[in-house]
Amino acid sequence: MTLALRLAAKGRGFTSPNPMVGALVVTRGRIVGQGSHRKAGGPHAEVIALSQAGSRAKGGTLYVTLEPCSHLKKRTPPCVPLIVKSGVRRVVVARVDPNPQVKGSGLVQLRRAGLKVEVGCGEAEATRLNEAYVHWVQTNRPFTILKAGMTLDGKIATAGGESQWITDEAARAQAHQLRAGVDAILVGIGTVLRDNPTLTARLSDDPLRLALRQPLRIVVDSRLRIPLKAAVLQHQQAAHTLVATTTAASARKIELLRGRGVDVLVLPKVGSHVSLTTLWTRLGQLGVTSLLVEGGSEINSAVLRAQLAQRLMCYIAPLLLGGQETKGLFGGRSPRRLRDAVPLKNLRAESVGRDMLIQADFSTR
Repeated sequence: MTLALRLAAKGRGFTSPNPMVGALVVTRGRIVGQGSHRKAGGPHAEVIALSQAGSRAKGGTLYVTLEPCSHLKKRTPPCVPLIVKSGVRRVVVARVDPNPQVKGSGLVQLRRAGLKVEVGCGEAEATRLNEAYVHWVQTNRPFTILKAGMTLDGKIATAGGESQWITDEAARAQAHQLRAGVDAILVGIGTVLRDNPTLTARLSDDPLRLALRQPLRIVVDSRLRIPLKAAVLQHQQAAHTLVATTTAASARKIELLRGRGVDVLVLPKVGSHVSLTTLWTRLGQLGVTSLLVEGGSEINSAVLRAQLAQRLMCYIAPLLLGGQETKGLFGGRSPRRLRDAVPLKNLRAESVGRDMLIQADFSTR
């Protein structure tokens, strides 16, 4: 199962909104077939592994990281009939598929066909691998990572707004790998006006060396202040952009953006700002299973207040800025009582070049 999980991980960034899945066929102690799901709409891991095994699958065991599918509402045929036809006698599944169209039905059909089915080997690892998919299926919203580069005293920008670059090359390179593995990256209009980022996933600091897969670029802009020359609006063929705004936006500017191939969502307001809860729901409906928030203190604070993030990732540089005028990780009003602090769990740390990466998961209240 460990090898099957490694195979599954090869699909990271390419299978969404499908899960990452790996499969192995073992007969008389030998691996006779292996496969992984590489992209949405492509053959499933079980299909590849069984095709590779051929007649050697007869009497063997199929190891698969997620419950085989059995429904017809998708672009590829169901895997259960193929598994039954292959002649394998035993199927070992890491975890049940949370998708209501599958959830347990694949296992039932395999058992009815007379196959021995075991579930739970490597379940924790399989769940972590597909945490974004599981969250999306269960909540209809994307799994959200709130990421920032900051100084040791929690500052993400100087008093003058300068933030490039607090972290060094190693941390930035890892951050680009993270971008390439998620479905979308989101910032607020303040970040666009201040830093004019491209929001692309790159192979280096060279803006022309783009990763093979690019995330959807999302800008939250309640009054549609985004300049038409903004870097994030350019090169829509290479990296697509979506702007979330409200009825306060200019109808003419909405049409100008749409004419350039930019998607514009006009959403309800909370106060004078875009309803982030509505935005997250719409993104889930669009098939966005994972979202990286790389904004400034205000959008970070809004995401935190709306309880939309599942993970916090802070790249901490060995620097101090100090002062009251510098920008902290979260804006907005501070809580007056310690009991109002946001709880975190599963804290872990690792060195990334000269910096330290601290990760933690948000607790469900």
